Amino acid sequence: MEVVITAVGPDNVRLADSIIHYVTGEGANIAEIQMYDHDEQAIFAMLIRIDLPATDLTTLRAALREIGRLKRLSIRVWSPDERTDRPRIALCTTYRPETPSAVLEAIRDGRIGAEAALMVGNRDTCRPIADAFGVPWHSIGDADGNPDHERLVELLDEHAIDYIVLARYMRVLPPSVCWEFAGGRIVNLHHGLLPSFPGVRPYHDAFACRMLTYGATTHFIVPELDAGNQIIHQTTFTVTPGTKLDAIVRTGQEQNEPSCLAEGVRRVVAGEVRLHFHRVVRRDRTARR
Repeated sequence: MEVVITAVGPDNVRLADSIIHYVTGEGANIAEIQMYDHDEQAIFAMLIRIDLPATDLTTLRAALREIGRLKRLSIRVWSPDERTDRPRIALCTTYRPETPSAVLEAIRDGRIGAEAALMVGNRDTCRPIADAFGVPWHSIGDADGNPDHERLVELLDEHAIDYIVLARYMRVLPPSVCWEFAGGRIVNLHHGLLPSFPGVRPYHDAFACRMLTYGATTHFIVPELDAGNQIIHQTTFTVTPGTKLDAIVRTGQEQNEPSCLAEGVRRVVAGEVRLHFHRVVRRDRTARR
C-alpha cells in the first residue's frame, strides 16, 4: 500500500526521527522523503511516501498523531489505495464558472470516477453551480474576497477530502496548506501554457508575443516551487492572424480551460499519474497491494 505522510510544525531538532523510526519499524519501505526548514518563520515541513504491507491505517494514524502531539507537529496520513469507493474531491473557486462546471459534469456523466464532496469559494459567484449539482457549498472569503485558509483546511478534514482541485481559484495557497496536502493531492488549472507563460495574464503575454497557439495547463501544486515539472495535462487551440484578444480569451475560458482541467482531474483520480520528487510520473498500478 502506498501511503503519504506529511508533517508541519514549529522547527526544532530531531523532528523526523520518531516518524521515520516508527514507519520503518512497521516494515515500511521509504520511496520518497523531503524535509524543509523555513528559517524566517521557524517552520519545519516534511513529506514521506512509503510502501507499506497491508495495514490498518487507523492504527498508523493514531500512532503518528501521538508523535505529532509530543513533537507539536500536524501530521496527516493519506493513501490513494485506502478508499474502496470513489475518491472525494473538493473544488475551490473564485469567479469563473466554466471549469468547476466541467469537472462536475464529467463526474455526473461517469467520465471522472470521483465524488464531488465539497465546493468552496472566496467569492460566492459559483454557489449556484454547487446548488445545481447538489454539492455542499462553503464560503471562505470576507467582503473583499480574502480567504480564510485555516477554515479551508478544517473543511477539507471535515469532508475527508482526497484531492483538492483549484478550478480557477484566484488566490495563492499558503505554503503551510500546500505542505499539509503535499504529495500530489492539490491539482491546479493554469490558464496558459507552462512553463512558457506563467503569471496572472498568460493570454495577454502570449498575445504580446504574437502567438497563434494558446493553451491551458493542469498541474500539481508543489510547495515552494514554481510550476514546471508538475504538468499533468495540457490542451491548446490555434487562432488565425488578426484574431482579437477578447475572442482568444473567450475561447480559452469557455472551451479550452474546462476540457483541460476535466481531463487532468480524471488522470489523477484514476491513478494514472502521481507526483514523485516534484515530477509527474506514470503510476505503476501493478505495485498496488
